[in-house]
Amino acid sequence: MKEDLKVQFRINEGIRAKEVRVVGENIEQGVYPVREAIRMAEEHGLDLVEISPTAVPPVCRIVDYQKFLYQYKKRQKEQKAKSVKVVVKEIRFGPQTDDHDYNFKLKHAKGFLDEGAKIKAFVFFKGRSILFKEQGEVLLLRFANDLEEYGKVDQMPVLEGKRMIIFISPKKRTGVPVIKPKTDVAKPGAPKTAAPKVQTPKEEAPKQEEIKETEN
Repeated sequence: MKEDLKVQFRINEGIRAKEVRVVGENIEQGVYPVREAIRMAEEHGLDLVEISPTAVPPVCRIVDYQKFLYQYKKRQKEQKAKSVKVVVKEIRFGPQTDDHDYNFKLKHAKGFLDEGAKIKAFVFFKGRSILFKEQGEVLLLRFANDLEEYGKVDQMPVLEGKRMIIFISPKKRTGVPVIKPKTDVAKPGAPKTAAPKVQTPKEEAPKQEEIKETEN
């Protein structure tokens, strides 16, 4: 159920404080008894809206309440849009990952970035494989380079314990239009052209061999 924004703000006679701090445009700001603050709002044809009830004294704005609610809702939507949860996909490598496994994970990473997800790629060093940390760094840099068209590096490879990590964020790509080959399609009403005939060599009838009967 959507929350009614009107109940979040006390206005006019609904304000319980005895005195309030008044703010607003073309208003002499200061602390006033609530009755006087309401009278000031009425003189301007506006409302007294309590915007900070926990302040001492509470802060009230003299404003058009409907316009105030509209601006408030707009700000809430903008903040919600900015706070969209970012999906992070993890891709794990070993320090000696073969090409087949590498290409398989590279393909998945491209798909994740295209979907708007962030990539957290890391090389896990098990036991004595930590000796190959330079090899792991080279692998991650190669991975970032192969994804250059799809994402940008947020953090270069960093060794954290037994893992060397790199972060890659998606970036907008300019689509390359696909050029389809032209096909000869006859326009409506256009005379059809007959396909050229292919001449084939005439087959000659087999010559009958003369059979000579031998007289006995």
